[in-house]
Amino acid sequence: MKIFPFALAALLVAGSVHAEEKPVVLKDGPGRDVATAYCGTCHSLDYPGINAPFLNRQGWEAEVNKMIKVYGAPIEPADAKVIIDYLARTYGAGG
Repeated sequence: MKIFPFALAALLVAGSVHAEEKPVVLKDGPGRDVATAYCGTCHSLDYPGINAPFLNRQGWEAEVNKMIKVYGAPIEPADAKVIIDYLARTYGAGG
């Protein structure tokens, strides 16, 4: 029963951290609304910021295509281009 107080404390800390979370807003730029609408439907919008140091335009293109081909994201080709352009310009490695 000694583990119970530690487990309870961990839950309380995790709950308070979660309560303070703020919604992630993508950086401003052309295509942000399209990226937010499609990408935010399936996963957190913090992914672009996390992956920005690693992905250049080719990397973002591969990621968007993976979302479409592997995970079945219903993104039209014209919208995919807008998303790729936005991510590469706004969150591209070295940019």
